Amino acid sequence: MEVKIENLKKQFGQVIGVKDLDLNVRDGEFVALLGPSGCGKTTTLLMLAGIYKPTDGTIRFGDRVVNQVQPRDRNIGMVFQSYALYPHMTVFGNISYPLKLKKVPKQEQMERVERVANTMGIGGLLDRRPGQLSGGQQQRVALGRALVKEPDILLFDEPLSNLDARLRLTMRSEIKQLQNRLGITAIYVTHDQVEAMTMADRIAVMNQGVLQAFDTPEDLYDRPKTLFVAGFVGNPPMNFADVSVMAEHGGFTARNESIRLQVPAERGQKAAAAGKVRMGIRPEDIHVVDEGDAVTAEVVIVEPLGRDAMLDVRFGSDQFLVLADPQKHIRAGDQVKLHFDMDSVQFFDLQSERSLLWN
Repeated sequence: MEVKIENLKKQFGQVIGVKDLDLNVRDGEFVALLGPSGCGKTTTLLMLAGIYKPTDGTIRFGDRVVNQVQPRDRNIGMVFQSYALYPHMTVFGNISYPLKLKKVPKQEQMERVERVANTMGIGGLLDRRPGQLSGGQQQRVALGRALVKEPDILLFDEPLSNLDARLRLTMRSEIKQLQNRLGITAIYVTHDQVEAMTMADRIAVMNQGVLQAFDTPEDLYDRPKTLFVAGFVGNPPMNFADVSVMAEHGGFTARNESIRLQVPAERGQKAAAAGKVRMGIRPEDIHVVDEGDAVTAEVVIVEPLGRDAMLDVRFGSDQFLVLADPQKHIRAGDQVKLHFDMDSVQFFDLQSERSLLWN
């Protein structure tokens, strides 16, 4: 089922929750709504579910405008952060509840519940109550209850945030595999960029009710269109410094009082027209080297991450995060030489905060 959102707006008194949102979700696509708390992602999801009525704009499921359609008539399945299971009902009762409301015959209820429960790996738990289940099992029950309706669209509101890290990893994979196998259109709200990057076909990044970007995970990471997207997507986050990009000696140079870096011609030409810009570079694109053309920096903090060591380094007035080989045994207070991979550098306009490379 295709979902089309046109000029959608939601206002609470003087507060604008969602502003002029345009989004087109393709049939069978998995789309994540990603952003910090208060960005409008859950408000958007609740408008899709029919729990909130839009202040303005249009929501279409396929060719049908659903703005005034009641939630029960939208044929959606919704999985909540809290699971919202009925504690006095068995697993069977919880999963079958939407079918009871639709007055589906009991034999068909049993068949559909058993089929969904087996798909979710909880076929042997139908007689248990939610209090007798683990967090992962409760999550599977909530997902089974959404699926048993055979919905056109699945809506997820931060469904994994109550699980431990290992179980979140497992459930991310299970939900994505299930969605792929069933081919159901899915819209998934999260503030966790790892969930969004690993699960979604495309990600809508939101901030303060405004859509910042709608793109594939790869393009959001490698070609961020705004300063907000560049800083929000990626862990550890992108480093930023204000520099002037100038043409000199047949090439381009980015410089401030602390650094002087050669910029590839294509990127330098686009940034030089703006003069002073904000440069962005990810921690993995800065390398600790023993010699060569490099920036000298002081290590302020070292955070061991296992595979990498994250260095918090300072040079002049700038402070960056750098990923280094832990076998180098770098310690706080050490002086290190840094090589910047300028083929991956980003440049943003200081006023509009839009990318100078990708817009």
